[in-house]
Amino acid sequence: MAKYGHLPIYKKALELVVFLENSVRGFSRYHKYSIGERLRGISWDLVTQIVRANNTPVKIRRDMLVKVRDKAEEINIAMAVARELQAFSNHNSYRQAARLSVDIARQSEGWLSKTHKSSSPES
Repeated sequence: MAKYGHLPIYKKALELVVFLENSVRGFSRYHKYSIGERLRGISWDLVTQIVRANNTPVKIRRDMLVKVRDKAEEINIAMAVARELQAFSNHNSYRQAARLSVDIARQSEGWLSKTHKSSSPES
């Protein structure tokens, strides 16, 4: 099994999971069990997808990285909805979660493009 704890994207995703777990705890009861549950689930899925992508052989990693990128985009959308619903207790909580999710999305795009370049026949 490949190691993944050293990956910056894994560290950011894990930080996002912990942050969202703590933030959702402060959501109102309604938001905690609707958008909060969704945010928690997507963030956990994102970490799982990162681990799977890292454990996939490099030659076929691209499909897994597309799933990581899509999951990162899904969490950005869910957080935008949570912001519109005013689920976060304050704007700073949303801002920190958004910063983490944007960092993850950028890293996933970089990882995907690096994999694409290294697997192209021109290399």
